[in-house]
Amino acid sequence: MVEISTPCGRLQFLQQRRWLPVTLPCPLTIFTGMWILVFCSIFVWQKSSFDVVRLFGHTAPMEGLVPKLRPMVLNLSDFGAVGDGQTLNTKAFESAVAAISRLRGKGGGQLNVPAGRWLTAPFNLTSHMTLFLAEGAIILGIQDENYWPLMPPLPSYGYGREHIGPRYGSLIHGQHLKDVVITGQNGTIDGQGQLWWIKYRKKLLNYTRGPLLQIMWSSDIVISNITLRDSPFWTIHPYDCKNVTLSGLTILAPVTGAPNTDGIDPDSCENMVIENSFICVGDDGIAIKSGWDQYGIAYGRPSTNILIRNVTLRSVVRFTYSQPQQPLRTLPILNFSVSLLSITSAGLSIGSEMSGGVSNITIEDIHVWESRRGVRIKTAPGRGGYVRGVSCRNLTLDNVRVGIVVKTDYNEHPDAGYDPRALPVINGLSFVGVHGRGVRVPVRISGSDEIPVRGVTLRDMSVGISYKKKHIFQCSYVEGRVFGSVFPEPCENFDRYDEQGRLVKRSTNQNATDIDYGF
Repeated sequence: MVEISTPCGRLQFLQQRRWLPVTLPCPLTIFTGMWILVFCSIFVWQKSSFDVVRLFGHTAPMEGLVPKLRPMVLNLSDFGAVGDGQTLNTKAFESAVAAISRLRGKGGGQLNVPAGRWLTAPFNLTSHMTLFLAEGAIILGIQDENYWPLMPPLPSYGYGREHIGPRYGSLIHGQHLKDVVITGQNGTIDGQGQLWWIKYRKKLLNYTRGPLLQIMWSSDIVISNITLRDSPFWTIHPYDCKNVTLSGLTILAPVTGAPNTDGIDPDSCENMVIENSFICVGDDGIAIKSGWDQYGIAYGRPSTNILIRNVTLRSVVRFTYSQPQQPLRTLPILNFSVSLLSITSAGLSIGSEMSGGVSNITIEDIHVWESRRGVRIKTAPGRGGYVRGVSCRNLTLDNVRVGIVVKTDYNEHPDAGYDPRALPVINGLSFVGVHGRGVRVPVRISGSDEIPVRGVTLRDMSVGISYKKKHIFQCSYVEGRVFGSVFPEPCENFDRYDEQGRLVKRSTNQNATDIDYGF
């Protein structure tokens, strides 16, 4: 459990000259000087622990820090909670959080959740709080939506996302917080989303489903070393937050039958690290967002300075409901009929709600397996905003239908009030070290006359393909450069350079269109 916070004050040096004798014996002088050096070194080290560290233009936490301990540790059981999976423990959680809230001025407190199955309705966090889940601890979300509070639509969406009007809150929620840690010994937060998914498919819900964990308008957030599973909707949703670290997470939901269970959705967030995690869910593994159409443009908060590294991702390969529907083996309780619907998702997405802008994104050492899409950028006329400065290095694709996707006609809108003349800008996409096997289409970049895709760089790409078709590398309205060896053969839209950066062949038609959605 590691927590990073801002130092409370600065070292003040005395101005008087009489704090040391005028003369000191030589050994004592040396000894005193050494102590001063040690003290100053500790101060500099401690201060550097709290300062922001820049890594490729992004913020990253210092590694190896000694964690700051909370002055007070509370146990959930001391507030009357019963971990039998049946007793409702909402009041116990609320009472414990209230007790920690009263300790804000003293450094806050830690709430220990011991081993057991702790059923609860949604509850809120407080600032200067650590929520610690011991090994074997499981926080269970109650499945009855009547216990879930309603909240206003997000201001950058203007809409519940699935329904007009309010939306359900999250199981664990926080607003306007500072210095919050959620960690443990791989304890679990389980949203028990199965019944939510059924009701959504049957259209029995009047409001948008709630995330499992949502933190809004907050800063200095650390979530680490826990498992999150079976969210009713998006799993982790940081909204308009700064200085967020997500590390050592396992995020799970069935890859079929669990609609919109995105793993992590940074939304209008700044200075964020997502690292060392495993995500296998029923929609996008990670989806970077910043608002929807005119609402996102008006809110105007971009997602920027986000580092994603050492993450394994799996999302839906292909999921189609038909009528009648047989029970799914992964979810035996499902036995319902709905109309035909297909789901297409990706291991890592940017958009499609990106109207506030997305910039300065670094993606390193990512493995996407058994998924419909690898890395995808999606937008449409009416979104406005921009996607720029996206750098992807060391991407491994394993049995993925389409590896790298840019889609500019993802026409899903909150209402008819959007401006179709609000065109997004896509510029500055770099992909270096893309490898894999069993991929049908390694690259599909589908720009348009309205929304061209500019500044694309490809280097060191070798992807084993599963379809031997002529136009396996697909482009439309793309401007960019290819360096050195790239397999399969890139489309003619790119300028070709050798490994030393010397121009070999200039593109003759950057607007050439060769898109085949049939495979």
